Amino acid sequence: MKALACLITTIAMSTLSAAPLTEKKPVTDEYHGVRVVDEYRWLEETGSPSVKAWTEAQNKHSRAWFNARPEREVIEARLTALYAMDTPSHGGIVARPGRIFALKFQPPKQQRLLVTLASPDDPASERVVLDPNELEPRGQVAMDWFVPSPDGKLIAVCLSENGSEEGTLHFYHTETGGQLPDRIARVQYPTGGGSAAWTADGSAVFYTRYPHQGEKPEADLNFFQQIYFHKLGTPATADEYSAGREFPRIAEIHLETSRDGRLLLATVANGDGGEFSHYLRGTTGGPAWRQLTRHEDGVKEIAFSHDSAALYLRSVKDAPRGKVLRISATGTLGDAELVVPQGDAVIEGITPTAQFLFVNDLLGGPSRVRQFTLDGKDSRILPLPETSGIGGLIDLGDRVVFRQTSFIAPSAWMTYDPSGGVIKKSALFNTSPVDFSDIEAVREFAVSKDGTRVPVNILQRKGTKLDGNNPALLYAYGGYGHSMRPSFDFENRLWFDRGGIYVVANIRGGGEFGEEWHLAGNLTKKQNVFDDFAACAQHLIGRGYTRPGKLAVEGGSNGGLLMGAFLTQNPALARAVVAHVGLYDMLRVELDPNGAFNVTEFGTVKDPAQFRALHAYSPYHNVKDGTGYPAVFFLAGETDGRVNPAHSRRMTARLQAATASKNPILVRLSESSGHGMGTGLAEKIAQQADVFLFLFDQLGM
Repeated sequence: MKALACLITTIAMSTLSAAPLTEKKPVTDEYHGVRVVDEYRWLEETGSPSVKAWTEAQNKHSRAWFNARPEREVIEARLTALYAMDTPSHGGIVARPGRIFALKFQPPKQQRLLVTLASPDDPASERVVLDPNELEPRGQVAMDWFVPSPDGKLIAVCLSENGSEEGTLHFYHTETGGQLPDRIARVQYPTGGGSAAWTADGSAVFYTRYPHQGEKPEADLNFFQQIYFHKLGTPATADEYSAGREFPRIAEIHLETSRDGRLLLATVANGDGGEFSHYLRGTTGGPAWRQLTRHEDGVKEIAFSHDSAALYLRSVKDAPRGKVLRISATGTLGDAELVVPQGDAVIEGITPTAQFLFVNDLLGGPSRVRQFTLDGKDSRILPLPETSGIGGLIDLGDRVVFRQTSFIAPSAWMTYDPSGGVIKKSALFNTSPVDFSDIEAVREFAVSKDGTRVPVNILQRKGTKLDGNNPALLYAYGGYGHSMRPSFDFENRLWFDRGGIYVVANIRGGGEFGEEWHLAGNLTKKQNVFDDFAACAQHLIGRGYTRPGKLAVEGGSNGGLLMGAFLTQNPALARAVVAHVGLYDMLRVELDPNGAFNVTEFGTVKDPAQFRALHAYSPYHNVKDGTGYPAVFFLAGETDGRVNPAHSRRMTARLQAATASKNPILVRLSESSGHGMGTGLAEKIAQQADVFLFLFDQLGM
């Protein structure tokens, strides 16, 4: 019977091997004298009957491939069970007088809850203010962000549906959870995000607003973000314009008030490339907005002093690893005094309190925290584990709280008392549903094509033999100055239990070594990112951790682009590729709404030099017919406003037509998710179960 079952499974799998054929409809474009033929342009027509039919056929083909492998149900059940055993986790902590606010993830609930606590040491005081799972039990309503009023009595919450990140602002009473009648639409969209900030008395908010229908051409409705003012109890149609008409088309605005609520700071990003300008005004009356910094000033962050009398600025101007400046709240950048000079570490964040200035440093991936007096004197380093990551340092008045992370231990919110120099674990910490005591983290350095040393963080079971036979999964991002810090993921237990090695690479394009590290991997230097990643793969092979037939790679979004470039430039270096919500056509990405925001990171085809760089690595345009490509699994969300799912559709079709290998080229296009933010827990588990099964199958695990 067992032999018969195996035979039936083998026959079933063999009949599922052929992917659906995709019709070719060639279209030719010309860029700076270069003719580019696109056979699958028609797959950009989201919502058309032909694209819907193609999507249905591809999803059916992929589902049949997964369903033919009975272990799929076992994997999903294991993941579901682990999440059910996981302890709740708290994130996005915000302090207000006498309480803190947090987003609580509590499996098996599909979405995070908004809760309050008296302190991080008093979990019994926790109260639920808003549970989106009660608004929509399938998990299709999510909180994009929230902002409590200065006294903490009211909360502004941005809600969106189906992972779309297209949000509407709602208002709630903290004590009762009761909802106010006010609604403000168009405050949030994936292109430029969204934000809000309260006046000092909690009677009104400043908020970001996208153009409404008829105010701009259809193509501009998700651009030209501006700042408006809303008085509670009045119709949104009566809201007043405050600022933004002079901001860039691709402005991304973040609003923040001083501790006393008297001053309002607007940080305006010029798209996603890391350029910022800053504007300041009072929240009630007084002078209008005044500009503090411009893009060329290199100021990445501004923080209010505890008493609102001064501003602390994190700048990379002539200091690519960062320095801290200070000016009066009424002063100008020309008056700035140097408080903390550039050093060996990258200054990543600043948090002034009543008596001290805390500086978050990045050391190529791991973190540290330094404590100074407010004038930058008497430096001391907080006693933290060398390989930890630090995030979310928050002023609670008598102490600070921060999140400590690690590759091999669950995260915990820690409290630090500056007067006694004591660090304690708060009551807000995670325990793991699985044991990682047999796992070690090893940090090595690969050497890239141009000689640059690139950190690789290797997680493996203790005693692993370096004989080249270990399955290995290599992950990276490499863009926007985003740094890959140590983080814990209990899902990796499934990987380790089958002998897998998990690797995180700190490649260029990120911010692990400062602005120079970022700029060495953007615009016309993007190829360095792909060279770094390939070097990390070669390092793992050369050191005996794995071999090409046992190596898989994974990345998402900008990391999805990385996957596309890796598989087209190095088709024989890995056995399997998993690419989430990725960019693959770099010549047309800027035509999508969010793609225009990426021009400051990737470049534009309008510039000849940038076009040549984009065309040289664009994954879609570098697929070669007759090449033996590795197995590839694309995942995308139909409601994704950050990366058009058409990238995944077209790249799938191109690879399926071109590959000379028998390795599967599969795609999973989800109607209930977008870029990943706001995706319900059940859908997340279903996606991850598919990923694990794909990798286990392809690497023979």
